[in-house]
Amino acid sequence: MCTSDEVRQLALGLPGTTEKEAWSMPTFRVAGKMFLTLPDDETSMAVRCPKEERDELVLAEPGKFWVADHEASFAWVRVRLAALDDADELRAIVVDSWRQAAPPGLLQAHPDLVVPGV
Repeated sequence: MCTSDEVRQLALGLPGTTEKEAWSMPTFRVAGKMFLTLPDDETSMAVRCPKEERDELVLAEPGKFWVADHEASFAWVRVRLAALDDADELRAIVVDSWRQAAPPGLLQAHPDLVVPGV
């Protein structure tokens, strides 16, 4: 089972990432753009995800992914930490979200931060 401590450590290990409390929960940002939150007593995380992909994820694995009502019109998906397969899956999800928020210059400076298949 993946924990919120692992999420925090992984997120803060990504270039340019800062943690900021917002809406009474930890949020993680790169260049000022939020890419991850730890809501729900830190048993889940919310990450950036294009709506088309998000809908496919939720349909394919509803026990792992879902969309909170207040995030339905935004490109975010929730992930149940206890449902993740392993640390590799956690890393892939967090890095993918970071890449969606990171500015081009930061992405170019860190080509090693690639998610397989993306």
